[in-house]
Amino acid sequence: MNSTQQSGGPVPTVDVDRSDPAYRTWLKEAVRKVQADANRSADTHLLRFPLPEEWGVDLYLKDESTHPTGSLKHRLARSLFLYGLCNGWIRPESPVIEASSGSTAVSEAYFAQLIGVPFIAVMPRTTSREKCRLIEFRGGRCHFVDDPWAMYIEAAALAERTGGHYIDQFTYAERATDWRGNNNIAESVYSQLRNERFPEPVWIVATAGTGGTSATFGRYVRFMQYDTRICVADPENSCFFDGWRNHDPGATSEFGSRIEGIGRPRMEPSFLPGAIDRMMKVPDAASVAAVRALEQAIGRKAGGSTGTGLWSALKIVAEMAGEGHRGSIVTLICDPGERYLDKYYSDAWLAQQGLDITPYALAISTFLATGRWP
Repeated sequence: MNSTQQSGGPVPTVDVDRSDPAYRTWLKEAVRKVQADANRSADTHLLRFPLPEEWGVDLYLKDESTHPTGSLKHRLARSLFLYGLCNGWIRPESPVIEASSGSTAVSEAYFAQLIGVPFIAVMPRTTSREKCRLIEFRGGRCHFVDDPWAMYIEAAALAERTGGHYIDQFTYAERATDWRGNNNIAESVYSQLRNERFPEPVWIVATAGTGGTSATFGRYVRFMQYDTRICVADPENSCFFDGWRNHDPGATSEFGSRIEGIGRPRMEPSFLPGAIDRMMKVPDAASVAAVRALEQAIGRKAGGSTGTGLWSALKIVAEMAGEGHRGSIVTLICDPGERYLDKYYSDAWLAQQGLDITPYALAISTFLATGRWP
């Protein structure tokens, strides 16, 4: 049609104004509260793992367990809430729903309570009791599924039934995080290493649940033109290693991971294989042995995912020291071990799972005493 009607008059402008002053007032206050949380939260510590000075290799652990909600996922949850708020997806009084194995849900429950919206976590029934308690302490509700594969479908269906927003960490983790800087975890690590003897790490070792953390590190080191390489440690019953090694975006795993918070039965959208230089498939028994060795070394309990990363980091330390290469390595303390006293710190649970950590514990103790990796 021409710009004028047949009668010669102009075509009227179609104008739909959905401005909602009350909603925008609520939104401004919600964003302010989430940003204020970041300002109140001091940066997390970078701890040294004790190694002989003469090895010429320094190992650091970025202690993400000191966030207000006790895990690395506090950063992710804050980013996801800001992303959802600024996209207009999170609305007053409508529930926020997540598919999670626990720690992300604990942190998201915190931010939902902060801005005054309901929160529902769709989780495997095997999730640790302590994580469930923490979600409920923050006012959230736990919605259990027996099959880890069912989390995604049930979370989306629950959002549809309730009129809520499925926040979907597995899709949005890598895009919600500001990987160029803004005090993200990568920028923080490099800032804290500035005065160390090897300020640019040779390796950063991460573990993957959504893949958001490894994507942030991988993008940041390329953006900043560092030579640091990124290694991702994957547990048993996870498809990430096979999908990465075989360039197979359709890789799957039949069973769910025993190491809570990491490992997935499908290749998640936020897992970016091209941002990763190396991967290791770590036996679950080795993860548990490493996290127990960490407590002996620094007096701190940590979750199983920390052990998965630490095992891989120690293996890289041994490679570097054995080849006479000097430098630093960084891995993460992802969350506190007190959430897993009935799992990774329970000999009864290990026996129930058929896990023998003895040879892995001996390998670590032998390496730390002699410098030789069995």
